[in-house]
Amino acid sequence: MSDLKAVRRALLSVTDKTGLVEFAGVLAGLGVELVSTGGTAKALRDAGLTVKDVAELTGFPEMLDGRVKTLHPGVHGGILHRRDVPEHVAAVTEHGIAPIDMVVVNLYAFEKTAAKPGVTTPELIENIDIGGPSMLRSAAKNFADVAVVSSAADYAGLMEELKANEGRLSLETRWRLARAAFATTAAYDSAIATTLEKLPAGFEGAAEEKGPPPVLRISATLKNTLRYGENPHQAAALYTDGSALGIANAEQLQGKELSYNNLVDLDACWALASEFEQTAVVIIKHTNPCGAGLGATVEQAYLRALEADPVSAFGGVIGVNREVDGAAAAQMAKLFVEAIVAPGYTAEALAALGAKKNLRVLKIEPAAPGMALKQISGGFLLQDEDRAAVTEEIITCVTARKPTAEETKALLFAWKVCKHVKSNAIVYARLQEGFGQTVGVGAGQMSRVDAARFGAMKAVLPLEGTVAASDAFFPFPDGLEAVVNAGATAIIQPGGSVRDAEVIAAADRLGVAMVFTGVRHFRHG
Repeated sequence: MSDLKAVRRALLSVTDKTGLVEFAGVLAGLGVELVSTGGTAKALRDAGLTVKDVAELTGFPEMLDGRVKTLHPGVHGGILHRRDVPEHVAAVTEHGIAPIDMVVVNLYAFEKTAAKPGVTTPELIENIDIGGPSMLRSAAKNFADVAVVSSAADYAGLMEELKANEGRLSLETRWRLARAAFATTAAYDSAIATTLEKLPAGFEGAAEEKGPPPVLRISATLKNTLRYGENPHQAAALYTDGSALGIANAEQLQGKELSYNNLVDLDACWALASEFEQTAVVIIKHTNPCGAGLGATVEQAYLRALEADPVSAFGGVIGVNREVDGAAAAQMAKLFVEAIVAPGYTAEALAALGAKKNLRVLKIEPAAPGMALKQISGGFLLQDEDRAAVTEEIITCVTARKPTAEETKALLFAWKVCKHVKSNAIVYARLQEGFGQTVGVGAGQMSRVDAARFGAMKAVLPLEGTVAASDAFFPFPDGLEAVVNAGATAIIQPGGSVRDAEVIAAADRLGVAMVFTGVRHFRHG
């Protein structure tokens, strides 16, 4: 006996209407009766398809601003009754309940709503889908008779199978769809539970951080598998949190498939570019900035970032915090880079970058700061993202010589860059026409003295008259002395060492300015 089951009636109720009309059109062409609700029904009718309202099945109109429309025996009886159990068939027949052979549902975009800055409790509550998950679970439970479609990504394969089998689907397909539906509702409930834990006790007000959750729920949907991980022998995949924000959800406009290392570098690149209010361009190599520049234009900022270390920039990734224009894109196209990420591109920019067919070009919607998660053997580490901001108002000069206004501006620029460099980190920087530019980056060294020397060694621009930033305090004067010997005239560091007095004395002896931030920026990976 064949395990193929005919689809004669389908209930469609979707938030994401991507591909909906084409899929429903194929169903209708195969003689499937379409039943739908609200906006989905309107979209189908606008496309010229015949649709029956759910209210015709239930005998009740949509109620309570749409909160109640499918929660009815006329819907769930049609989905859940077993076709091989005579008593079930008799019961639905007695009550005039029509069988539903396919349920096409995707859920309210709760994750997108939760990701909005300042979202309020009422907004979140109204974006909790009730009827959708209920229908998904009902249909998935009865997969022996019902096909449940929880993602628009399944439409293409289903249309092909339905056409090939005269409107029927195999048990294997129904089982695959059921598992995907249960995974969808599990992830949805997890996202809701995790978000609600952050809410204040009262109904009104914005979501707030309330310390680490008692249960860490990690819920993400597979977006795509990757060719491999950091190395060819490692399998890898990309998962999305469903927010449509950030690097994981960026739109790829052109280029080769993104690799694991591309995504890691792009995330680091975008994080640093986003630090600046001025137009900024960052070039990242192996998660560390090899160049960062500010400018009046994207082109100017890019050329400053490239000038800092053109050798390391080869094969890196570029992050821009502004729309990329044609002039900047033409300059970027001269260099071999793996990928570029920015919030937008002009038509001229896309034309210039389009000549580099393999270059990956990403358009990003920024994500709000969240939590940083790291897996360790046997568990996980969770922390706030490093959001500590340092401004001129909170730094303290601890030396006899005060930094000049230009040095102060350069110090604050260097400090922002240093925050995104692997520890131990030293960053040399300068101002060019009033805009910040890195000169040398010493990253990931076991000794702070080595970081100072390595940053100086990497410099291709003059070090004389630069400023320097250190991600953590100098434990001894030798690190400071290395920075000054390289040519720096002002230093920014957290302070807090038991030998601060010795380091300050060394700075005074050398005639340089030094400021403390009171904030440390260790970055261990």
